[in-house]
Amino acid sequence: MVKVNSHISSYNPNDAIFLLKDISDLMKESSTETREQAIQAGTHYSEMLPMEYKPSKAYMDLFFSSLQQYKHKLAIAVGVVAEQIIQTKGTNLVLISLARAGTPIGILIKRYIRYQYNLDVPHYCISIVRGRGIDENALHYILEHHPKETIQFIDGWTGKGAIKKELEYAVHTFNERNNTHISHCMAVLADPGYCTSIYGTREDFLIPSACLNATVSGLISRTVLNDTYIGPKDFHGVKYYKELEQEDLSNFFVDEVTDLFPSVHSHIDNQLRYITSTYTDPSWQGLKDIQSIQNHFKIDDINLIKPGVGETTRVLLRRIPWKILIRQQNNPDLKHILLLAKEKNVPIEIYENMAYSCCGLIKLLRKETI
Repeated sequence: MVKVNSHISSYNPNDAIFLLKDISDLMKESSTETREQAIQAGTHYSEMLPMEYKPSKAYMDLFFSSLQQYKHKLAIAVGVVAEQIIQTKGTNLVLISLARAGTPIGILIKRYIRYQYNLDVPHYCISIVRGRGIDENALHYILEHHPKETIQFIDGWTGKGAIKKELEYAVHTFNERNNTHISHCMAVLADPGYCTSIYGTREDFLIPSACLNATVSGLISRTVLNDTYIGPKDFHGVKYYKELEQEDLSNFFVDEVTDLFPSVHSHIDNQLRYITSTYTDPSWQGLKDIQSIQNHFKIDDINLIKPGVGETTRVLLRRIPWKILIRQQNNPDLKHILLLAKEKNVPIEIYENMAYSCCGLIKLLRKETI
């Protein structure tokens, strides 16, 4: 049996059980430049850890003001997603959030279901890695402990849908190999890429937890899948940042949103009616926009294009950006992106031909040889 260390994060274990291996003492972070060069040279991103961005005071002030501005909208989106999960899956549930952006969202959905239905559904946090698949040891663990419950995967948002595609393929492969019938449905708060069927909105709005890294995600790193540290029977790895405990806002963030649940009932009902009346099946429209950007800017590798507020934020926090595209000026959702771009001297360009409010383009560091 794989060992479970449920205390690996700064969250209360009642909020989430982390099926992740603690590699805090085994692995060091790589500088942004070193990591970017390695990724573009063919090393998989999951084999290294990025340096954790140390926010400036101006940026932290922006996070707090963004949270105050958007937490009401966030609470509504959480309720809308939770209600759709109950409608489609029933109440005999297991929530599985995809580390780490999905984790605070999974906690909020679990808390909403407990508040609204007086049900304490299990919530696990596991790893999925683009191009490498889902943590099958974690899935086996969940199925062994919850053989009769229905699984619901949760993430924060969609970009171009790479993780959604990875999840579909990984779950399909797992089901075939193990004669199981897990649904690959992924619920998200924001689905600007039109990639999934359970969402709070398809608007590309700022989910404030996207602004920060570990300090709003339980003080854990990105997940690691590196054979040096992760054996065949291990869960995927993660590092706990004890040195950031004084700066941790993980519980503050989920508490701020949870406190609003009693005041958003009518708004949740209205948004549910709106989604029902305007629902369309996933069209992957976002991916079409990305292909247009790829052609316009002559970018060979689609992985260098990161659309949406959440993904653009990540580019600025832990990659080397080439430029940032924004659909229109004076969008309040983009204040933190404009500030980060200014701090890092990254050019901003208006690009109206996309559904997303913004898009991050990663700098190509190596030239192809002919």
